[in-house]
Amino acid sequence: MTSSDVFPTSLLPEEKLLQARQLLAALRAEMAKAVIGQQAVIDEVLIGLLADAHVLIEGVPGLGKTLLVKALARTFGGDTRRIQFTPDLMPSDVVGHTLFDAATARFVTRQGPVFTHLLLADEINRAPAKTQSALLEAMQEKQVTLEGETSPLPRPFMVLATQNPIEHEGTYPLPEAQLDRFLLKIRIDYPSEAEEVALTRQVTSAKTGADLNVETVATLIQPATVLALQQWAAHVTLDERVIAYAVAIVRATRDTPGLASGAGSRGPIALVRAARALALMAGRGFVTPDDIKAVALPALRHRVTPAAEAEIDGLGADELLRALLDRVPAPRL
Repeated sequence: MTSSDVFPTSLLPEEKLLQARQLLAALRAEMAKAVIGQQAVIDEVLIGLLADAHVLIEGVPGLGKTLLVKALARTFGGDTRRIQFTPDLMPSDVVGHTLFDAATARFVTRQGPVFTHLLLADEINRAPAKTQSALLEAMQEKQVTLEGETSPLPRPFMVLATQNPIEHEGTYPLPEAQLDRFLLKIRIDYPSEAEEVALTRQVTSAKTGADLNVETVATLIQPATVLALQQWAAHVTLDERVIAYAVAIVRATRDTPGLASGAGSRGPIALVRAARALALMAGRGFVTPDDIKAVALPALRHRVTPAAEAEIDGLGADELLRALLDRVPAPRL
């Protein structure tokens, strides 16, 4: 038996791996009580949470994006706030502002809705670049600076931003610097027929109104437990050959026909962070090449740009990335 036939040694003890797998399976099951179907979307959002990262969610209205965020927050007792991004939204509406209180003759800081555990930035591409960039410091540094005074954000802190793929009029493209801050771009599709039947039944069963609620979702853990799970994910073993594989995939995006531009250096970092979280969800203490493949589309689809001729042929980022993954040889561990 050669060294290439030996699985990497896990740095995490088996009891922690088992505990993480059971806990994350329970979180997934609780979220599924409110979010009908969309199991892949739930898994990818949990990957973002475990990786201490942010996710961009794309889908038509009415597919449960807000419900998803509320259900996730309820599972760990976290706070959640929602910002509806509009063309007249100001940066101070996001991060807060400082004003003079005449009664006390002092300046008072009013914290914005960004001071929460889970921030739903709804239709983020409807706000101008200046307002979008107000989130950059919060997303990268987990802090906000107002009038020279820096305030840390609650931990864990996660931005779940949504955008509509259909309505392009009145939208502002996200700057590349901000797109790079999102670990994953998640696509929500229409539910299956059986899921839509279950959804309709649940909404109309002895209820007024037409909204789902998260009352059935139980709080299983606290924010401190989420921070511990994030630390465990960061210590999932990473073989050098897996790192080389992630880099090879990203470098291949830069000279692939059909892609006008490839992913930058944050691409392999995103692949590794997401793959570590996926391995922990599976109760494994090491990353495999299959983990890298499994997260490649959500981790890279917003970091590459299809060429015009490819789009004319009906080839989007996902199709081009799938073909690329078939060409790049995976290492054998």
